[in-house]
Parts: sequence; C-alpha cells; structure tokens
Amino acid sequence: MTAFDVDIQRLRSGYGVKWGALAPGTLGAWVADMDFPVAPIIRQRLHEVTDHGYPHWPGGDPVVAAFTSRMATRHGWTPAEGRTRVFTDLIQILQVMIEAVTSPGDGIGVQLPNYPPFLASITRAGRRIVPVSSPGDLAGCRLFLLVNPHNPTGRVFTADELAAFASAAREHDVTVLSDEIHADLVYAGHRHVPFASLGPDAAARTITATSATKAFNIAGLRCAVAHIGPAAVWDALDRFPLDYFGQPSTLGRVATVAAWREADDWLDGLMAVLTANRDQVTQWAATLPGDTGYREPEGTYLAWLRLPGLGPDPAAVLEERAKVRLGRGADFSPDTGSYVRINFATSPEILTEILNRVSRVASAAAGDLRGG
Repeated sequence: MTAFDVDIQRLRSGYGVKWGALAPGTLGAWVADMDFPVAPIIRQRLHEVTDHGYPHWPGGDPVVAAFTSRMATRHGWTPAEGRTRVFTDLIQILQVMIEAVTSPGDGIGVQLPNYPPFLASITRAGRRIVPVSSPGDLAGCRLFLLVNPHNPTGRVFTADELAAFASAAREHDVTVLSDEIHADLVYAGHRHVPFASLGPDAAARTITATSATKAFNIAGLRCAVAHIGPAAVWDALDRFPLDYFGQPSTLGRVATVAAWREADDWLDGLMAVLTANRDQVTQWAATLPGDTGYREPEGTYLAWLRLPGLGPDPAAVLEERAKVRLGRGADFSPDTGSYVRINFATSPEILTEILNRVSRVASAAAGDLRGG
C-alpha cells in the first residue's frame, strides 16, 4: 500500500460527485478531483480540530499567514500585508470581483476554452465574455480573468508572456483577476510566475485568487484566498458588513494551513505520480488517429485533446460506447465541441483502462470512416 493507492469501491460509495454520479461500470475522468487519499497530516489536523468548538486564532488568521508564507517561499512573491481576504472558493471570488470591478454590459476578457463555472458566472452576471488569445484583445475589457496554470489546456505561461499581458493591462487600464489555483501543480522544466510579481503596476491592479484545494485534493472543504492589489477594490469590499460574504468552515481553514505548511512531502510524491501519468497520456495520444491537437500539459492534471472522428460531442459518445466519462469540450467554449478533457489524477492501472477504452472507440470510428 502507498499514499497514492486508489480504491474505486471507496470512491463510488462516498459523497464525491466524480464517481458517485456515474453509472455502474463507467470510469470517471471528468470533474477536476483527484482519486488519491488526502495527505495523512491533513487528516490528522482535521481529526484534532473536531474535538473543539468555535475557533480561536490568537495570532491572526492562520490561512492568511500560510498563504503569505507559501507565495514567498515557493513562488518568489511577497504579497502586500493587510490585503488578503479568505473566501469559500474561487467561483465566489470571481462573482464578488465581477460586482466590485464591473457593471452590467462590461466586457470581461477570458482565455477560451475555460472553466465552465467561470463562463456561467460571467454570463449570469450580465457581463460580456470577450475572448482573449493575445494581449491586444484586452482593449475594451474592464476585467481580465487570467487562468494560469490554465484549465483545461495545462499551459503554464512564461514570464515574458505574462509581461506582455501586464503591459496591455496597464495600457488599457484593465483590472486582472489571476486564478492561480493550480500553481503547485507545475511539472519540471516549467515555473509558475504569480502575475502580481511582475512589477508595481501589475501588483496594484491584480487580484490573485488561489486555494490549496486542487493540489491537495480538499475541494469539498471550501477555502480560498484573494489578495487584492487594487486599493479601490479593497476599499469597496471593506465597506460591506462583517462576514457579508460568509466564511469557510474551521475544517477548511485547518486543512488549508496543514496543506500549505506541512504537506509538501506528500505533494512531492503526488507530482511523481502525476508526471508518470502525464507521460503515459502523451505516449497514448501519439497513437490516436487524426489530428488531436494534443499538447503535453505543463501544469495541472488535465489533458486537452480533440477526437474529431467521434462527432460533435465525443464525450457523449465515449460515455455511451466506452463507459468512460470525460469533460465535454463544448462546456469550455462554443468552438471546442470536438475536444475532451481528461483528468489523469488516478492510479496508473485505472488510467490505462480509461485510455484503452477511449482508444478502442476512437479506432473503431476511424475504421468506419475509412470503410465509408
């Protein structure tokens, strides 16, 4: 037994949507949860806190302190003191910042494809989604939602790429909301660069949003932080009543602090497993028929590729024929219906079975096309 063994029976019988929502016999590689057990130190800290009542933080909010320390020691950026707020998750942060920064009808720049709940939040708020593929596209935007490392493609943007966006944001006076939730899931040869670290102007216009939930598989505990560079945004939020935006539970806070301060050995082991799985996906993608558009992920545990031989909704075809649920490309952009997103954060054995099932269906479809 290792810390990264996967027990499908346990996953199917629990409360997690990734496996609980599946029909018997269907394998899940869709929603961005990992299949691995939580780090033992996080479990220990959670057990300890259940013996107590209302929390007491005599030294100040421990989540804020852990965030500040982690950004400085792991990512080379020291957040400004007194400008960090704790929220429940990144979707809440986006919704709050949409209201604080923009007005109905304003354009919000978004890299497409993108995380579906982000797109839904922008649309439901009555703002316009402005596709951003280059820095020049920021003209006319009030807010730019930067996702780095990127979901679903796994891109990790270089310092030069980010600097070009920072320059455009300054030129067009755009506030930047930088989603850096996958920052700890970056592969060797690549480096996460916090957007706010690019210089004084970038720091002053950037809202950095992050959480320990993705890297440490604790999404259900609901805890995230936002470091708010723009003074006007900080002042606007400060005028709201105490706890107007709610608070994460004590469990979420304790798990986050344990993750960021005590679980890096577990994270190192995780990255070894994910690296091997990513290599397996890369080798497998090269065997698929047709032009998949696959690019090896530089971060995250998500693979993004096209399966053009399976029609306009390959994920639906694969769930029916292969008994595998993947992320639907159309959910991430209107123009990526022929794509799927594969979550490869599982055991090598389960990943092999998932990929084999997809290959059989994709190869059969390619054969049918040739025969036709």
